[in-house]
Amino acid sequence: MELRQLRYFVTVAEELHFGRAAERLNIVQPAVSQQIRRLERDLGVELFDRTPRRVRLTTDGERFLPEARATLAAAQRARESVGAGGTTIQLGTSEGLGDHLGRVLASMATLMPGLTVELEYASTRARLDRVRAGSLDATYVRGIAQSPELRLIPVWEDRIVAALPAGHPLAEQATVELAGLADLTLRLTDRTANPPLFDQVMSACHDSGFTPTLGPPSNGLQNSLALIGADATSWTPVYDSHSRVLRHPMIAFRPTRPALAITTYLAVPSSGRPPWLNPLIQASRDHDS
Repeated sequence: MELRQLRYFVTVAEELHFGRAAERLNIVQPAVSQQIRRLERDLGVELFDRTPRRVRLTTDGERFLPEARATLAAAQRARESVGAGGTTIQLGTSEGLGDHLGRVLASMATLMPGLTVELEYASTRARLDRVRAGSLDATYVRGIAQSPELRLIPVWEDRIVAALPAGHPLAEQATVELAGLADLTLRLTDRTANPPLFDQVMSACHDSGFTPTLGPPSNGLQNSLALIGADATSWTPVYDSHSRVLRHPMIAFRPTRPALAITTYLAVPSSGRPPWLNPLIQASRDHDS
């Protein structure tokens, strides 16, 4: 039994989907399936009930999951006990971090050159659950100031800008009045996917005197930008840090008045203070929003 196999098992158990688990682990799906099968052979049990339509934990898998998480957490504590040299941390990320992430990693390379940072993407809920379980060391989350058993540390403000058709008259302005967007359709992610962003934008529109006309829920930023650039009758909010790494000739990114922003937090376990935490906080705060 290998720690790698335990990590793969926990990830599949959280996603209940081998493809999504492989994406989180940044490896190909056959490698995940192969390691899970080896783990099952070593244990002499089946951990997952696999059908063409779904994957779910067996009774043995449900019993094994908390033990696997505890083993991964213990292994991480053992690595941390000998200092930063050779230490690897798993850091959860979210969509749209843009140039924040590159700056954090560059700062960490200077502050703790012996530290390796592995990045993992998942839904906000999954990342917070994994930090609680110990299979993820820390994660960035937006607009969530409290979560059970976790410490949420504010690290930066994410300014939100409006993505407009480049040919729209408002795109000629350095800053756009939010009320000026009232006649445009708002392409916004479904609230279940990003409650802080949805609530912030809708509340700001109401405060500016209008209820926006919502288009179909966004199924990805690139798709939304392509539609906005093509039809010239809609807009969408984008994190400024993300807009700085996007290149789209048909889109103009403009700050709004009133300004929109969401706080990003670093979520870590409420107990313990590993040696990499203070440098990570410093690296996260040591750049412009």
